[in-house]
Amino acid sequence: MTDTEEKSRKLATETLQQLGLKEYEAKVFVSLCGSPMSTAKEVSEAAGVPRPRVYDAIRILEARGLVETEHTNPKKFDAVPLERATEILQQRYDDRIQRVRDALNEVREGGDDEPVHETRTITDTASIDVATQEMIDDAESGVVFVAGTEAVLNEGVVESLGGVGEDISLNVGFLGRGIGRLIRDEVPEGYVFRPEFDRREDEVELGRFVLVDEEKALVSSLTAPTGERAVFGRGTGNGLVVLARRLVAQETASGGGG
Repeated sequence: MTDTEEKSRKLATETLQQLGLKEYEAKVFVSLCGSPMSTAKEVSEAAGVPRPRVYDAIRILEARGLVETEHTNPKKFDAVPLERATEILQQRYDDRIQRVRDALNEVREGGDDEPVHETRTITDTASIDVATQEMIDDAESGVVFVAGTEAVLNEGVVESLGGVGEDISLNVGFLGRGIGRLIRDEVPEGYVFRPEFDRREDEVELGRFVLVDEEKALVSSLTAPTGERAVFGRGTGNGLVVLARRLVAQETASGGGG
C-alpha cells in the first residue's frame, strides 16, 4: 500500500466516523471499497479489525444499505456502489442537521412548544430502510408498521421491530396472508392485523406505512421501473402525519384483524 493510499484510507475512515459510523464500521467499509468481494478473514486482515467485530460491523452496515453479502462458502462481502453509498450517507447527514436545527430553534425560542414540521421524499429503498429503522429505534410511545410486500421486511427492519420495548405499543399490519404468517414468526411480540382496505381488495401498491409516536410518518409506494419511493413527514400538525393518524384511527375503529 502506497503512502497516498494509506492517507486516503485514514481520511475516509475518520470522515465516516464524523458522519456517524463507529470506528470498526468505518474501517470495514473502507476496506471493502478497496477490496470488493472479500471474506471476513480478508477484511479483518486488511482493516485491522478482529474477525468477530467484522461480522458485527457488516451486520450494521448491511442494515444501513451500505454493504451487500454474497452467500457463498465462505460468505463474501462488498460495499455498495459509491454513488448509492454517498446518497445514503448524505441522507443520514441531512437528518442529523435537521435534528440539530430543530433543537437549536427550541433553545432560541426558550423551549416554547412551537410545532416543527418537516416533509421530504426518499427515492431509494436503502435510504427508506434506514429511515424506517431510525424511526422505530427512536420510538417512545407507539409504532404502527404495515408491510405491503415481503421485500420491506429485511433483516434490519425486522430487527428494529423485534427490539421495540415492552412499554411501547407495537402494531404490525400486512397486505396478503403470506406476509401475515411471516410477520407472526418474525415479530411475535406485536399485535398483528390486516388493514380493512386490504380486505376490500382495493388496488393498493403500498410498499410500507410507518407511524411512530403519532408525530412521524413514512409512506412508500412501489412504482416500476424505479422501485420504491417514500414520503416522510414529521410534526403533529404535518399533513401526512395527520392523515396517517386518521387512517390508523379508522382501522382501529373497524377492528381490522388478522
